[in-house]
Amino acid sequence: MQLLMADLRAAERYKLLAGTIVPRPIAWVSTRSADGVGNVAPYSFFNMIAAAPPLVVLGAMRGPGGGLKDTATNILETKEFVVNLVSEPMLEAMNVTCVDAPPEVDEAALAGLEMLPSQLVTPPRIAGAPVSLECRLYQAIDAPPGSTVILGEVVAMTIDDRFVDATSLRPDPVAMQLMGRVHGAGGYTRIQTDRALERPVYQPGTI
Repeated sequence: MQLLMADLRAAERYKLLAGTIVPRPIAWVSTRSADGVGNVAPYSFFNMIAAAPPLVVLGAMRGPGGGLKDTATNILETKEFVVNLVSEPMLEAMNVTCVDAPPEVDEAALAGLEMLPSQLVTPPRIAGAPVSLECRLYQAIDAPPGSTVILGEVVAMTIDDRFVDATSLRPDPVAMQLMGRVHGAGGYTRIQTDRALERPVYQPGTI
């Protein structure tokens, strides 16, 4: 089957892309509005894209009427956000924060989440998250009609001591039980290592 994206409806493009680009890490984003109202929401259009500077990308889909949702609005107004990674024990709480609540409602309260102060940014981090990445807005790219692409510079990290080697700074994502999104409206998977391969070194004259 060969498909041209221009021939498909937005919902069809979403279904095809989200069902094949898997697993996708989940950014459980905590923000605060300019008025100080907290917001927590999960995003699976998320990844790291650079280390120098340390950048993450967040694809914020717009609402049915084309307007920005609370997370994107808060980030564009305050220039700060926190990406909390989702472990399996926190998956159900994360799912609660998927709710389409009005801007004046703090999803952290709905999900019974404890929030803790961040190191450098105003939005708090989620207590119990194995990793929290404090971010400042690096660039926002408007991608009409359905999305805004947000680049965030990671300025600080909090990682549970149990899951990182203090000498090598090598984390253990398997021990963290980190979750990723897969196909379907509610499909998730836990990160695990099934195979390990050595990266080859090119030897001149081998071809």
